Amino acid sequence: MNRREAASARTGGSALDDPWTVGAKTTPRRLDMLALVPLVAIIALVALVAAVVWIVSRNEAEQARVKLATDALWVEQTLRLQMSVDEDMLVRQALEAASGTSSAVLDTRTRLHIASNPEILSVVWHDGSGRRTRALPNAGAPGDDELVALLAKPGARGARPVYGDVADDGRVTMGLALPDEAGFVTATVSLPLLLQRHVPWWIAEQYGVRIRDTGGQDFAARQLLTPDPGNPSHTISFDPPLRGTLLQITAYDAPQAIRSALLFGVIAALAAFAILALAVLFGSAKRRRAAEAQLRGETAFRRAMEESLTVGLRARDHDGRILYVNSAFCNLVGRESSELIGHSPPMPYWDPAWLEEIEARHRHLENSKAVPQSFETHFRHKDGHEIEVQVYEAPLIDATGVHRGWMGSVIDITDQKRAARLAREQDETMARTGRLVTLGEMASTLAHELNQPLSAIASYAAGMTNLLGHKELDPVMLRDATGKLSRQADRAGQIIRHIQDLVKKREPRFLDVHLDEVIVETVAFLNADARAHRVLLETDIQPVPPLSADRILLEQVLINLIRNGMEAMADKRHGDMLRIRLHAQGEHAMIEVVDQGGGISDEMTGRLFDAFASTKAQGMGMGLKICRSIVELHRGQLNHRPVPDGGTAFLISLPLASREQGNDAWAA
Repeated sequence: MNRREAASARTGGSALDDPWTVGAKTTPRRLDMLALVPLVAIIALVALVAAVVWIVSRNEAEQARVKLATDALWVEQTLRLQMSVDEDMLVRQALEAASGTSSAVLDTRTRLHIASNPEILSVVWHDGSGRRTRALPNAGAPGDDELVALLAKPGARGARPVYGDVADDGRVTMGLALPDEAGFVTATVSLPLLLQRHVPWWIAEQYGVRIRDTGGQDFAARQLLTPDPGNPSHTISFDPPLRGTLLQITAYDAPQAIRSALLFGVIAALAAFAILALAVLFGSAKRRRAAEAQLRGETAFRRAMEESLTVGLRARDHDGRILYVNSAFCNLVGRESSELIGHSPPMPYWDPAWLEEIEARHRHLENSKAVPQSFETHFRHKDGHEIEVQVYEAPLIDATGVHRGWMGSVIDITDQKRAARLAREQDETMARTGRLVTLGEMASTLAHELNQPLSAIASYAAGMTNLLGHKELDPVMLRDATGKLSRQADRAGQIIRHIQDLVKKREPRFLDVHLDEVIVETVAFLNADARAHRVLLETDIQPVPPLSADRILLEQVLINLIRNGMEAMADKRHGDMLRIRLHAQGEHAMIEVVDQGGGISDEMTGRLFDAFASTKAQGMGMGLKICRSIVELHRGQLNHRPVPDGGTAFLISLPLASREQGNDAWAA
């Protein structure tokens, strides 16, 4: 479920109720005639190819039949010619024998003919009774007894040789009677050798050539393959010269009709596949158009969302070139999007006073990992006024997951910063007021504290006057009185200066401060007040490294916490000891102010640090709030917890940070 559908589900509607896509979904669908053009073209092409295949197949079939018949006739004529050559050899043998040619000459000529025509297996001479007189190439050559018996009969004379029956192994014997009944001569021919020698290879590559009888028995064959019985064939009677034989030539190739049907089937399958592919493409195009319509709706929806934002959006690549800005960002800097998109650094809205820092930050972003970052900086409006902004930079990741740049969300914090500065000024004023209130509450104690050194000064001054009135002046006594008077004057001056520091209006100054000195001086300053409250101040100080802080502000916090503890012990106490502890805990300095008063009620625990919340009948409820603000200014924390034996412990945690961090905290 996408965000739009989820939103529809939450509001009880459906995806069709989306105002950004309803226009695209309710538009009447019209048949796109252009989408049918490829389908019509494919059908026409298939019909045309089918017609051409049919015509060509018919022509090829006819041509194949003609060629088969022609090649069969050629083979027949070739075989008949060769057999006539063998017959002529036999006739010549008979004539030459009748003319008185010697047997040696006849045998030589016979051997030459057999060597040139190996299909002649043997030539045999018989006498009138049929008995063999000699045979070539060997006397044991097989013959045809029936044919010999036929030729031995009286009157078996003829001008051409007579053929016997074809044997199962493809041998056939022909014979011719000699003149004057001097006998006869026979020759045995091998039909397989005849086909092997006189059927050329190019015929054997295309056809199977066989000599067979009418019953289908093969006597001889010349073929490279075994042709299918259903393949095209041509049969010619080979009688004469061979009784009851046929010459059959069969093509190796399948019938042309099958090949044409196969070709047509392949074309039809391709056409069906093409039509199916078109249907798939049509469906894909339909879904793509729907997705495009949805994308347009989504884009319009997101554009409306972006334009309704009060947060400025700015996208840029790694080189700093601006890729996108929304209207809120344009309004923020007072410029049109056409002035900004495509602009490279330095940007026209950069504040020249902050140019170096901004360029350094951009270089840092170029070398940073793709993680979100946040910072504050200053822009300048087109009319010239300064803008303080908070920028949140997030990685700009494309669809393939590649980090292409940064998407910045820019928030105008000028008013917020102004309010923060005003709040700091108010806090400072409130802190100063709190110090004045504290001093007012301590007025009698401070007066008594000042009265002691002033009374001592008056006494020492009167004594010195008396000493000066004696004739015998003792310089040692005078020097001792003068030193004591000077020390009392310094003591009074320190009290006055401390009071002046507390009431003076001043900016916080973060310097290296030793907390043990701050605690000792504060305790010394409050000793008189502690005596008035009948409380004993005890310190437990462990070594702690110096930290960056404002001394006067920390003294104010300690004065408030110690005086609150003494006042709590005045109302209800479980003892007369107020302890101030200092120790280090990890990277923090810990100050604890532990009183032995009546504790804090559950009602006040949750809002103790709120403004105007006080446990005192006449209290303003601002002291602890001011203390927490001062501690948080130092990046610390102020908390409290009950003490098991009665009383409350206030804990101050201050980070042992550098002076720069303290200054940055104040600047922030």
